[in-house]
Amino acid sequence: MALPLLTAQQKNYKVFGVAFYNLENLFDTINNNGKYDLEFSPNGQRQWDGNKYWSKVHNMAFAISRMKTDITPKGPAIIGVSEIENRTVLEDIVKDPQLKELNYQIIHHDSPDRRGVDVGFLYNPRMFRVLNVTHHTLSIPDMPNFRTRDQTCVTGLLAGEKISIIVNHWPSRLGGEASSRHLRVAAANLCKHIADSCLAVDPNQGIIIMGDLNDDPSNDSCAKAIGAVKKIKDVKEGGWFNPFWEVLDNGVGTLAYRGQWNLFDQIMLSSYLIGDDRSTLKYFKCKVHNDVPEMRNESGAPLRTFSGGVFLNGFSDHFPTQVFLAREVKVKQ
Repeated sequence: MALPLLTAQQKNYKVFGVAFYNLENLFDTINNNGKYDLEFSPNGQRQWDGNKYWSKVHNMAFAISRMKTDITPKGPAIIGVSEIENRTVLEDIVKDPQLKELNYQIIHHDSPDRRGVDVGFLYNPRMFRVLNVTHHTLSIPDMPNFRTRDQTCVTGLLAGEKISIIVNHWPSRLGGEASSRHLRVAAANLCKHIADSCLAVDPNQGIIIMGDLNDDPSNDSCAKAIGAVKKIKDVKEGGWFNPFWEVLDNGVGTLAYRGQWNLFDQIMLSSYLIGDDRSTLKYFKCKVHNDVPEMRNESGAPLRTFSGGVFLNGFSDHFPTQVFLAREVKVKQ
């Protein structure tokens, strides 16, 4: 596939997007998960029928289609997603006319989460080739009945370069940030262990951690357990860079709660993807996709599907995020 070249300082680059999007309770209409799933069925509290479901699918496909940019006109090469019920809902999204021509492929795994939601992985097979997929369950020693989303690690070739992407949806802040903090730190420790295992197998690869982390970049789970830093100049070999830390410092978030912005939807990069040597893929820039008017409410926050039990025909309570990786290419004279 011929991709456009980004020209800067008399050099030419090819650019690839890697994105994440929390799809906010994308359930089908069939009640097969007990009490919680009943809410998202025609006879449930939300009267979740075919019309609402297909409208939600169409809106999700629209949001993903708007992740295209001038330098990535085919959209992201990779999209991690969360809050999906099953593989079927992803199949319906990628078959939507707004996305069908991109032929996104799906990786999905049913995890033990009590709400019945999982993470998932979409990729454009013309840009990314899968080599290996693993799924990892978070266990809390003193909480034998604890159930949350599994973490999915996909290793493959992005533009021919080996890279591993870990997709996460860490435990929520239910009960308060402080009282639930240890759960997210545990999830971060598991994620860091997965990343370290990938690097032990092949240190010459980039690692990307992405997901709805239910924490901001400065919280312990991200800044201490992962060890991701705010500024590129502070990234040490074997360390991590979080480009969305400064984004939040500048007042931009991905979700708003009681008038305050948070940036839970993060994408962190290992040191291999940071630097000035662009003979291989390196971090170029990041973006919060908050600039699509249809996806915002009157206050500028994400326009969600329901609010106060009322169907708004919206999108998600989160904005998508994306990082762009660039590699220099030699242009024949």
